[in-house]
Amino acid sequence: MSDILIIKTSSLGDVVHQMPAMTDAARAVPGLRLFWVVEESFAPLAQLHPSIAEVIPVATRRWRSKLASRATWREIGAFNTRLREPDFDKVIDTQGLIRSAVIARLAHGERHGYDADSIREPLAARFYGVTHAVSRDLHAVARNRLLTGHALGYQPPAKIDYGLIRPPRAEENGYAVLLHGTSRASKEWRAEDWIETGRWLQKRGMQVVLPWGTEAERQLAEMLSGAIEGSRVLPRQRLDLTAQVIANAALVVGVDTGLMHLAAAYRVPLVGIYVSTDPGLTGPVGSGPMSVLGGKAGAPSARQAIEAAERLLD
Repeated sequence: MSDILIIKTSSLGDVVHQMPAMTDAARAVPGLRLFWVVEESFAPLAQLHPSIAEVIPVATRRWRSKLASRATWREIGAFNTRLREPDFDKVIDTQGLIRSAVIARLAHGERHGYDADSIREPLAARFYGVTHAVSRDLHAVARNRLLTGHALGYQPPAKIDYGLIRPPRAEENGYAVLLHGTSRASKEWRAEDWIETGRWLQKRGMQVVLPWGTEAERQLAEMLSGAIEGSRVLPRQRLDLTAQVIANAALVVGVDTGLMHLAAAYRVPLVGIYVSTDPGLTGPVGSGPMSVLGGKAGAPSARQAIEAAERLLD
């Protein structure tokens, strides 16, 4: 049995984009045991993949803000010990950053990563024993799959399979999830467009569900809910519980945010809204029905989103 350590720590969308590579590896190499180092906040999400033997949480984001604390250094020591305890057959860093390469260096095993021409931080390549050329012009999902395949000696299949199992449906009536929260203000869609889209969905007999993660997102969710009759604001909850809500939705409409990629992973009908970013290399991909609107040139209108949603639902 081969023990393989995968390092893909963050962010949310990157973690979802890693999942097809996990599916490929588990199918291509019989008896493989996959271990995954991921930021602690994304650990519940990584644990949803059925091929993962163990998720190893890391807390670099939290540790950076509390380096003066003894408790922080005890946690760092425990994490280092956890990585050094077993001898992994191979260690694969698909993140390709200096911080993830340092984590790879801590583990025992043959270290694989991108070569210096294939990553944003070329210095990271010096931490690997074996490097691989993977074009930066490829989508993030393809890059993860190719690097993992190169390291383990197989060619990824054409079909993208995130490997996630849809949970049992908790509600009989169809609902739509509006993913309005995003990491930058420049990625936000106008509130009036969300309201127009939500009201159209409500008229089609679908309840609108509004997740949130930050206080600003909660306030926006409450405002949108007040303008969309019968809508529901979710409580703040773990990512695996939010993933379950997304997995069982009849439709997801989302801006450029990590949660949107979960809809693609679960093959839920998806309308992706891009306001100021290019979906080309990091947009949603998968075998489910989806329509991606907008981009660097600007945001789509609510009418365009509604027309896309209507095509998907019909």
